[in-house]
Amino acid sequence: MSGKPTLGTVAKEAGVSIPTVSQVLRGTGRISEKTRDRVLKAAKTLHYVPDQKAAAMRSGENREIGFVINQLSNPFNAEVISGVVDLLEAEGYLVSILDTRDDSDRQSRQLEAFIRHGRGGLIWVPAVETPNETFDLLAAHKLPTVTFLRNMRKDLDHVGIRNAEATATATRHLLELGHRKIAYLGGTDMTLVRRDRIAGYQKTLSEGGMGAGIIWDSEDNRLAGLEAMLSLHRTHPEVTAVVCNGDMVALGACLALQRTGLVPGKDVSVTGFDNIQDAAVATPPLTTMAVSPHKLGRKLAQVLLDRIRDPDAPISVSEISAELIVRDTTGTP
Repeated sequence: MSGKPTLGTVAKEAGVSIPTVSQVLRGTGRISEKTRDRVLKAAKTLHYVPDQKAAAMRSGENREIGFVINQLSNPFNAEVISGVVDLLEAEGYLVSILDTRDDSDRQSRQLEAFIRHGRGGLIWVPAVETPNETFDLLAAHKLPTVTFLRNMRKDLDHVGIRNAEATATATRHLLELGHRKIAYLGGTDMTLVRRDRIAGYQKTLSEGGMGAGIIWDSEDNRLAGLEAMLSLHRTHPEVTAVVCNGDMVALGACLALQRTGLVPGKDVSVTGFDNIQDAAVATPPLTTMAVSPHKLGRKLAQVLLDRIRDPDAPISVSEISAELIVRDTTGTP
């Protein structure tokens, strides 16, 4: 057989009409079980796959979802994506994932491509410098959209984390253990997320009479966390605890301490943020603020499905509280 299989070739193989094949594959019509089995067997033999774009044009429903995220390589994001895909695939949707790397120009190209090729909805972590024109583009095309982590517009559904509350809890935990020299480690740009996390840290220090604290930049990955912790320890050897911007930075910080002969949780305490799977199996296991990224992904997917099913529903803003999970990387100074 030359060319790709079509409804026509399936109909010919099964000895039925094209409308009969269409009805069987869509699960409609009054078709006998014998005929249905013959059509399904022919479709399988020919490796026929329905043209969803054509189906979408006929029905007006597009079952492909775009997920535009930042730092796809971060395990936190990978676990969130897993949650999104698990729920949406169960509902019959296909998810396309792209990484902006926090570049607004790259983001514009990706979103325009999604619109050009047709997507039924969008889950989106807006880049730091996203212009208003990008939001206007999505609004003009009436693309159901849920923003994630960065709540930059009030006219879109949003799922995020109570970041200031979480870092306040982590800082309070360290203060209650007796630490008085606590640094904040991680992040580089003052994104909405990092700004709120630092605010929670500094507010708690101030309430405890500890001053503004020390803010130490680091890219959000394990190697950068290791190098930043080494630099922080050299510059501020008086620091006995660090609140980290994410688990990957925290795990890198723990490796740095071990390289210098120090024990995380005994010589210097470390808290993470996210509770990725690596946090529980690290040596030593990491104390962290848990947000259950897989469940967060399922929440994102559900909010988008709700928007697709009811375009006129009120805007939904869901912010998740993080839970302090105490493991071995925090202790008394």
